[in-house]
Amino acid sequence: MEADWQEIRQLQLPASDVDGYGPAPNIGALSFDTHEELLWIGDYHGRITSFVGAQLERYTSIRAHEESEGQVLQFLFNERGVVSIASRSVHFMIRRGLTQWNIEHPSIKRLCCMTFVDRGSSLLVAGNQNLMLKVDMGKGQVVQEIASMSEYTMMRHSRYICAATSTGSVDFLEPSTLNVVKTWKAHTASISDMEASGNSLITCGRSLRQHGPAMLETFAKVYDIKKMQQIPPIPFPAAAAFVQFHPRLSNTCVLGAQNGQLQVVDFVNPNTSNMVVLGSFITHFLMSGSGNIWAVADQENVIHLWGSPNKPPTFNDVVQMPEYADDVEPVRHISIDDDIPFSTVGMPYYRKRLLSAWGNEHPWVIGSLPQKLDPDIERSLRSTGGFGQFAPNPGKGLRNQANQRRLWDANAAAFPNPKFLSEKAKELEDGLEGRPISDAAEALAGLTFSGATREDVPWYYMNVKIKYGKYGVADFDFRAYNNTIYSGLETDIPNSYLNPLLQLMKYTPIMRNQALHHVSGSCLDEDCLFCELGFLCDMLEKAAGEVCQATNLLKTFSSNPEAASLNILEEQGPLGDLDVRLATANRFFLSKIAQDSRKIDPPEFNMDRLLTLNAQMTMRCLNCHNETFRRVPSLVMDLTYPDMHSPARIRSPAPRFSDVLKMSFSASSQTKGYCKHCRRYPQLSNRRAFIELPSILVLDAALDRNPKSSIQLWSNTGWLPEEIGLTIHPGGDIVCHEGENLQRFRHHSHVITYELVGLVADISSLQGQKSHLVSFINVAISEPPPPHGVKRNNWHLFNDFLVRKVDDQEALHFAASWKTPVVLTYQMKAYRHAIDNTWKSNPDISCLYNEGSLMYHRNNEAGFALRPGLEVPQPGFYLGIDAEFVSLEQEEIEIKIDGTIEVIRPVRQGTGRISALRGSDPNEGVPFIDDYIKINEPIVDHLTQYSGLSAGDLDPRRSTHALQSLKVAYKKLWLLLNLGCTFVGHGLASDFRTINIHVPKSQIVDTVTLFRPTNEKRRLSLRFLAWYFLDEEIQTGNHDSIVDARTALRLWRKHQEFAKADTLEQKLAEIYRDGPNTAFKPPAEFEAQGGKIGRSRRKVYGTDASLLSGRITPEIQGGSAASSVVGTPVGKGKREGEGYFSSPLK
Repeated sequence: MEADWQEIRQLQLPASDVDGYGPAPNIGALSFDTHEELLWIGDYHGRITSFVGAQLERYTSIRAHEESEGQVLQFLFNERGVVSIASRSVHFMIRRGLTQWNIEHPSIKRLCCMTFVDRGSSLLVAGNQNLMLKVDMGKGQVVQEIASMSEYTMMRHSRYICAATSTGSVDFLEPSTLNVVKTWKAHTASISDMEASGNSLITCGRSLRQHGPAMLETFAKVYDIKKMQQIPPIPFPAAAAFVQFHPRLSNTCVLGAQNGQLQVVDFVNPNTSNMVVLGSFITHFLMSGSGNIWAVADQENVIHLWGSPNKPPTFNDVVQMPEYADDVEPVRHISIDDDIPFSTVGMPYYRKRLLSAWGNEHPWVIGSLPQKLDPDIERSLRSTGGFGQFAPNPGKGLRNQANQRRLWDANAAAFPNPKFLSEKAKELEDGLEGRPISDAAEALAGLTFSGATREDVPWYYMNVKIKYGKYGVADFDFRAYNNTIYSGLETDIPNSYLNPLLQLMKYTPIMRNQALHHVSGSCLDEDCLFCELGFLCDMLEKAAGEVCQATNLLKTFSSNPEAASLNILEEQGPLGDLDVRLATANRFFLSKIAQDSRKIDPPEFNMDRLLTLNAQMTMRCLNCHNETFRRVPSLVMDLTYPDMHSPARIRSPAPRFSDVLKMSFSASSQTKGYCKHCRRYPQLSNRRAFIELPSILVLDAALDRNPKSSIQLWSNTGWLPEEIGLTIHPGGDIVCHEGENLQRFRHHSHVITYELVGLVADISSLQGQKSHLVSFINVAISEPPPPHGVKRNNWHLFNDFLVRKVDDQEALHFAASWKTPVVLTYQMKAYRHAIDNTWKSNPDISCLYNEGSLMYHRNNEAGFALRPGLEVPQPGFYLGIDAEFVSLEQEEIEIKIDGTIEVIRPVRQGTGRISALRGSDPNEGVPFIDDYIKINEPIVDHLTQYSGLSAGDLDPRRSTHALQSLKVAYKKLWLLLNLGCTFVGHGLASDFRTINIHVPKSQIVDTVTLFRPTNEKRRLSLRFLAWYFLDEEIQTGNHDSIVDARTALRLWRKHQEFAKADTLEQKLAEIYRDGPNTAFKPPAEFEAQGGKIGRSRRKVYGTDASLLSGRITPEIQGGSAASSVVGTPVGKGKREGEGYFSSPLK
């Protein structure tokens, strides 16, 4: 404590009568507000009065309790308001004086004290009675009555609830159960004051005398709450009546006597003390939360404030002034007569949208069906015993509220959805094809969408939503939203809010290069997010504008327990603001990527080195000035902004981005911690000295953790620079350059130039639509260098699957009302155009030689893995492929008022089995991959009839197969794809979409396309093609992926024969001519479903009708086409080893 403390203010309490002429009231309770700069006083007449700041200006005054109850006994504070108690009531009001609730309960006889419990949601009150009451702070109701063995006069909350009894003891109550854990006899008569802080409790009290009344003791008792034992008391000859802990010095307390003598003492070392004499008889003594102000009330009801001229006279560390009423501007009188122009009246100017600007999404939905109840609520419904049922809140939303999804869904799209592809094809056939949907969308761009015009929010910033036609997602025209060569990402996948962040990572060259090198290595960890990012980067590049999915990456993200603990998963129910959630997810992603890279990659390619901003933290003890050091690496730098409304900044020019960045690097802080040198818990001053700059600088805009005025800086045109320069000075400080300043130092070797790759922005002000995220990316940075070396930027907006080119000004312009930054990524300019594809030359293909589930079939010669050195996948290597899937989640539909059904979310499927067969001699048709894939989430339908998978096949605890992780099975296909192999199968587009891999059309041979003329709409099934051309019945029971893949290979070979014999068009015409006779199904299947084949037609499909059916294999070598008709059907007449139909394709 400083020696120059002095009285800075005194105040005589005003009269308690309404007319102001009554006597000054006696003070019953005195307390500093813990949230605002207010001093609260409660008198003996039930009145509560507050005063602002060190000047003690009167703020509010209200009679909170009846005068008959006597004095106000205690105050408690929270963010919402002030709680006070008198002998028979509990009162809660906001700081402006408006009462929220007042409780007068029959069980309340004589209250004395209270404390918060249940993390502030409840209030525990007690007194000279045998009951304690628990009050719900939200409802203002008594929710529980607890019997107490003692009568309590005061309470303090620390590790336990410390309750002083009327007999001088202290009961330690467990906060959750309110059971008495320990009782300590502190004083023999009563306790006059008590304070608890951390693990220490100090009491002042009275002791009994043999003859006469109890007197104050000359010792303050000290108790260690952690060890539950008394430690040596603090001597105070003047008799301690008051005690206060110093809020900043944990081992320091202030003892006060009624004669005005104060002693500041370290109770760990009582010999160290400081004495102050106030010079008057005091009734109350209190220390503010900042430790800068003392409040003393004397016997004349005068309030004295003491402080030091060297410290600001504030009550709290964080100064928050109370709210005042707005000043009412005087009304200007305007005469209305013929001599005064009407234009002088003027019209109001509004900067924000008015409530009268009613959007088109606000009308009520009339006649719609009620929303379906949450299954978790339905399962827990219980009867009330009378009318209706109730269920506990499943934790997916606010209390007593349900999410109204219908209006969101109805207005999710910014403009009319494009027509389905099937509808466009029909209109084209009928000659009704109109303008392209992209032209139509441009025509709508100037109209009003959800109450906003183009000047406010362009239409392409709106939420986009997939509509499912009768052919599912394949019927949706994604090209209407994206005419660029840069692929977007689909929505309707859990946690797809990460799409903009994933796009930003993909177009950061260093991140993209390292991810592809990592995934092409030996990593097979199924939880590796870095591998999944590499798969996604490769898929987006190969798609070249076609829409993609991040299904596998988001599934790996969802299954990570650390992500669940951070509360950033959509499956956990409605979360907080999107910008906060994405900022947290960004930190998690970078941390997980660095961790995954550390396991496999060599040190020179480790993402830790490329992402980490290394610094040394200096922690200086403010008590003994001892300094300690530790390494503090950080992957993300939070921006720190100045307060634009502070008096110091009113006349100063607005800070530039480089100023804010420098302020963020040099930001220091103070925390409370343990000092080993002085063995105390003093304040520690923390300062960072930077050692090394990263190759990728990731910034968090942190607008949610800074003054609201900081968004004004982003709204300034050109405030965000595309290039910045950073320099580390010898002392560890970072100097930032931008604009002309950067040009002067650009060629200095110690200046590192960074350029902006892109950013993620929050679009949050669209009426009737949920807030969503988009990204702006300069894709030119991740492309090969342009010809002639001319630097050109190429900014694009990525709004999920809507991708659109924008100019630099639009990409870097922000609006406080609807567009704010969240995450920014800068990269060293030296890595511009640094696209590294050397990973393709030497990938680790060892997993292709893993037998997987084939080890269980070695005895029946069903297949064997590729043989190292003998079978190397390369361009020209053909393989037959088929996959089987299971349902993980049923589709979600909505039945509209007119009876039509709309698919809200399609069926979610998981890959259950992948089979790949050799497609070339000498082992054509022999499997080398047959992986059953482990699925750890519930399977709602195994689709056994179509997949051949049954319950238990994919369960690691019950399966008889050697289950593989999806990561291993997927990586095998990914390696075959990048080695140049060609995939042969039937309906591969759907399979590859579910597997979540993009295969270029040049590497696909699909029998659906091979046997479909350009003028035919119908796609023929594999089963019908096999019966018609191969004379084989397949899929008669459950499907088998090996059989289906082998059949596709044989059909491909059959197609080659037809093409070589120049009979392909004839065969295709024949199958489409004969197909309708059996509804394009094999006869056995057609008859099993109730179909009938006439007598004349039955012969056509018999053995004698082989000429008409086209199921005879033409003889290519020798003979004419006419002589080939007497040949035998495929699979019946050839001996093993003849032609290409050798075992096992015989």
